[in-house]
Amino acid sequence: MKRLWLFVSLLVLAAMLLAACQPAAPEVTEAPEVSPTDVVAEPTAVPEAEEFIFGMLLVGPYNDHGYSQAHYEGGLYVEENLPGAKMIYIDKVNSADRPGTTPAQLAEDLVSKGAQLIIFNSDDMKDSAVEFAQAHPDVPTIHASGDTSWTDGKNYIDLPLFGNSFGRMEYGKMIAGCSAALTTQSGQIGYLGPLINDETRRLASSAYLGAKYCYEKYAGKDPADLSFKVTWIGFWFNIPGFTSDPTQVADDFLNSGYDVIISGIDTTEGLVQAGKAREAGKDAWSVPYDYVAACEEGKEVCLGVPYFNWGPVYLKQAQATKDGTFASYFEWLAPDWTDINNHDTSPVGFMKGEGLSEEASASLELFVAELAGGLNLWTGPLNLQDGSAYLAEGEVATDVQVWYLPQLLEGMEGQSVSE
Repeated sequence: MKRLWLFVSLLVLAAMLLAACQPAAPEVTEAPEVSPTDVVAEPTAVPEAEEFIFGMLLVGPYNDHGYSQAHYEGGLYVEENLPGAKMIYIDKVNSADRPGTTPAQLAEDLVSKGAQLIIFNSDDMKDSAVEFAQAHPDVPTIHASGDTSWTDGKNYIDLPLFGNSFGRMEYGKMIAGCSAALTTQSGQIGYLGPLINDETRRLASSAYLGAKYCYEKYAGKDPADLSFKVTWIGFWFNIPGFTSDPTQVADDFLNSGYDVIISGIDTTEGLVQAGKAREAGKDAWSVPYDYVAACEEGKEVCLGVPYFNWGPVYLKQAQATKDGTFASYFEWLAPDWTDINNHDTSPVGFMKGEGLSEEASASLELFVAELAGGLNLWTGPLNLQDGSAYLAEGEVATDVQVWYLPQLLEGMEGQSVSE
C-alpha cells in the first residue's frame, strides 16, 4: 500500500510539473467599436487652376442693357466655365468717350496687365484690331464682327492668330420683323438704325424680309400695304452733338402713325419711348436688340428681343488660347435650331416679350419652325432699293452677297448709303 501511494504521488507531481511548463494562453480583448466620424482622413490637396487673363474692349458701357452688356456677360460666362479665367475690360471705347485714344492703344494696356487674349467687340474697331494684331502676332486676337480672316471676303488679311466671330443675327432680325408684322395695327413699322454699313444694311433688310413674309402668310394682309421705314442716328448709340437723338427719332415714328419700332441700336430708347406712348393711350410696341434681358426696360410693350449669346463663343476660343491651339478663323454662326434660347449652345436667340399676343406668339413659333426647317428669305426675286436686280427668281443669295449687301431692299424707305 505504501508503494502504491508513493507511485500515485509521483504521477500527480509529474503532472503538475508538466502543466507548469506549458506557455500561458493569450488574453483576448474586444476591439472597441469605431464610429465613421472617428476616422479622420487627410484632406486631398486640389491644385489651383492656373490663372488665365483675357481682355475685352467694349464700344459702350458694360451695363448698357444692349450690345456691350451682352459681351460683358459673355466674359462672365467664360470666368464661370473656365477654371482660372479672369476678365479685365475697358468700356466706352469710342472716339466720343475717349477722344485721341485708339482701341489698339487700349489693347496695349490690357496686355501690360497680363491679358493673354484680346477681344475687340465692335465693327467700329476693325482697323484698330488689325493694327494691334499686326503689332502683336503672338497674341490671340478676336474681332467680333468683321471679315479680316474670311478668305472669301473682300478684306482678307493673313494674320497668324486673328479670329472673326459673329452670329447670324439675320435670323434674329427676321424673327423681330415677323413679330412686328403680326402686331402692327397701322401697317407701319419703324426701324431705328445706327450707322450705315454692310452689317446694318443686311440686318435692317432681314427685319424687312421677316416682316413682309409674316404680314402676308400669317397676318393674311397684302405686303404691298406694309410700310417699313429706316432712320439712322449715325452711331451705335446716342452721342450728343454727333448723332441724331434716338429718343427724338423714336418719338417721330410714334407721332407719325408707326406703332412698332424695331431697334438696331445698342440701347433701349425705342422701347422706352414706346412705353411712354402706351401710357399716353397710343398703340405702341417695340423690339429692342442685342441683350437677352432688354425687355426689362418696357415689359408691356416689348414684343421680344433678338440677342447675341457670346459666352460659348468666347469660351471656345479662351480654352484654345489656354491650350495653345488658337488659330486664325472666321465664323458666322447660325442659331442652334433645336433651342435658339439655349445659353450653352446657341450664339443667337430670340426671347419673346410680354407685349406679344398669344395668337401672334403661336404664329411666330410657326415662322421660327420654318426657318429651322430651311426657309431662306434671301431668295429671289429680290431687287435693291433703286430697283436694280439683286436676286433672280429662285436664286439663293450667297454668304458674300448677303454680307456685302450694297443697298436696302426694294420696298424699304430710308437711306442706303451715308451722305
